Amino acid sequence: MAEPAAPATGKANELQTRAIVGVLLITAAVLAEYFGGIFLWFLVVLMALGIMSEWAGLTGRRDNRLLAMYALSVPLAIMSPWAAGPSFLALGLIIGAAMFVAVFDRSFKLAAGVFYAGLPALAIVYLRDIENGILLVFWTLALVWATDIGAYFSGRAIGGPKLAPKYSPNKTWAGLVGGVVLTAAVSFILHIYWGLPFYLVLLSIPLAVLAQMGDLFESWLKRKAGAKDSGTIFPGHGGVMDRLDGLIPVAPVVAMIMLADSLSAVS
Repeated sequence: MAEPAAPATGKANELQTRAIVGVLLITAAVLAEYFGGIFLWFLVVLMALGIMSEWAGLTGRRDNRLLAMYALSVPLAIMSPWAAGPSFLALGLIIGAAMFVAVFDRSFKLAAGVFYAGLPALAIVYLRDIENGILLVFWTLALVWATDIGAYFSGRAIGGPKLAPKYSPNKTWAGLVGGVVLTAAVSFILHIYWGLPFYLVLLSIPLAVLAQMGDLFESWLKRKAGAKDSGTIFPGHGGVMDRLDGLIPVAPVVAMIMLADSLSAVS
């Protein structure tokens, strides 16, 4: 009579594990973002190297995984507050690292991972380093989290037509709309209480869509590789890319927006 309860217990334990790990990850990200400096840089380095390693596995270039990680470590080191920091030098070294990997590996697949891992790392360190950096990085993280949470709950509650069944059978259009709505609401709250510029509240809508596109892109990579998750480092959550797939495209775009804003202010 006790056997039917086992699956429910297993699911409850899995959900509990996901919740605990999720809270720990968010806490680590918020603390590193708040203190900034070497703390944020160190977390970003771990993030970027983890992404690079998983990218190599998903694209079938695992043999040269360490080579790509070593190459990426050069621009990551330059981003350190003890070095040049988030600068155009770091961007140039990311490009150089990608070119080096492409020549050595004789494939653009692994070299593309240098950009995929390096650009969001540079973007996050840059955003934290500018005026209102704490707010901007928190907003960038929050809009990705809100998109994921809103998409998850609205998709489960409403269901309906699939967003891209070929790549991710669980995502729905209702989920996309729910994620966009929650992201806009969170951004508006940050505008009212913490002074987030209103134009960023408006931009949160296309950025929420971009975060979902990043999620779909990673799902496509995993489907091509025949993998359920990008890795196994986080119990109940999969790999680094599984947790950051929405942030990877969003962070560089936010950084470019803020860079353009600062350049226009100077001119």
